[in-house]
Formats: sequence, structure tokens, C-alpha cells
Amino acid sequence: MNAADAITRRAGAEPIAAAIVLGTGLGPLADAVAEAVAIPYADLPGFPHAGVSGHAGRLVIGHLGGRRVAVLQGRVHTYETGDPRAMKPVIDTLKALGVPRLLLTNAAGSLRPDMPPGSLMVIEDHIALFGPNPLIGLAGDDRFVPMNGAYDAGLRQAIASGAAEAGIPLFEGVYAWVTGPSFETPAEIRALRTLGADAVGMSTVPEVILARHAGLRAAALSMITNLAAGLAPEAPSHAETKAVAHAGAAAMAAVIRGCLTSLADA
Repeated sequence: MNAADAITRRAGAEPIAAAIVLGTGLGPLADAVAEAVAIPYADLPGFPHAGVSGHAGRLVIGHLGGRRVAVLQGRVHTYETGDPRAMKPVIDTLKALGVPRLLLTNAAGSLRPDMPPGSLMVIEDHIALFGPNPLIGLAGDDRFVPMNGAYDAGLRQAIASGAAEAGIPLFEGVYAWVTGPSFETPAEIRALRTLGADAVGMSTVPEVILARHAGLRAAALSMITNLAAGLAPEAPSHAETKAVAHAGAAAMAAVIRGCLTSLADA
């Protein structure tokens, strides 16, 4: 039995309007899902097992913001295995289930002093010059995926509407992907700022590329958990990332719920 069949057997075949991937410290959002069916990743063939604290490693299917959703409580990062394609089985399963939209969340460092920890930033574009592409090794002409509009304009507008409805300020910017797991050096941050990045993190971009390859519409929302190296007196830490993300999870949940509600007639 493949993962899509296993999910359908346990959660039913009702269409899923959107899948949501939760980043570090943002797992509590899954608690807001109504009529939830929770399935451990370990029970889903081909699903990777997340090995980072702050990632529960389970799929929660239910209703949020008036839509049926699949909430992925945790992801696998490239730095865990060295494989940027680690989330491909997950994306392929979503495609097999007929999920049309993928909303990714992450914890990120800010490269802008005016975007402090606790801020939310919708990603308008990304820079991924420093890590391996998850489509390397695939065959066929469909691997040459255009990345214009990789972050769907309609979904970004829905996120903005959700933030406005909740009265939560929302930044928009460019996300730079680095593989980690070490944090960036101050020199690397200066270089990324020169290239036009507004935030930096170790996830999301491989999933967006895989989603576009699979034909899913994608959008991404960053929880700013720290100022990047060289922009604050203290060095960034994973403990800070988890703590700030957990504290901001309620705001993230409100924005996502509003986003889903605004898609009710889409």
C-alpha cells in the first residue's frame, strides 16, 4: 500500500483543499485543526522521519478556516541527509491525493533591522545559489521547471488578506536558502544582503521546487525568529529559533486560518 492509499483509508477520500507544512516550533498550529485524524510519518510508506527537535513528524488531516487541509507537522531538511530531494515522497503523495495548493511555513533569520523577531514575512521570491537543486538526477524535459511566479500570486494575496483580517502586520520579501546546519557567518549575511535577500533559512526552497515540478501551486510564510549573524550582539541559536517560533505560533495560525477562509470560493 502506498502513502496516498494509507491516508485515504484512515482519513477518508474527501478532497483536500490545501496542504500546510509546519516549520520549527510551529507545530502547535496542528492543534487548531478540527475533526483531526493524526497519522505518524512512520505509518506512511516512503515518508521520511524528521530528526530535528521542534518537528513532531506526523500528518494531521481535518478542517481549518472552513477548508479540509492536510497539515504536515514537521519536514526533513537537506542538512539531515544531504539529499535535497528528501521531501519528494511527501510532495508526490500530495499530488496523488489531488491536493492543488501547498502552503509552507518556516522559521527564518531576518536580514533587515526593521523586521525584528516575531515578525511574519510572506515570501515573494527566493535565492538558492548555495545548495543542490532537488531536481538533479531526474529524467525528462519536465525537470526544466520555470521558476517565474514560483510563489503563487493568488495564494500570497490570500495570506495578505488573512493577515489584514487578523490585524497582524505582514512583511513581504526574498528568502535565501542555505543548507545549514551551521548558521551563516556575518560575511555570508553581508553577501546575501547585497544579493537582495530579506530573510535566510534552511528549508522551504527544495519543497517549492518539487511542488512546482509536481504542478502544485505554492506559497510560503516565514516566522522571523532572530536577526541574522552580525546584525545583533548575540549569535543565533536553535533554542532561540524554537522559542520565538512557538511564541508566535498563534499569530501564524490566525493568518493561515484567514488565508484559508479567503480561498473558500476559489
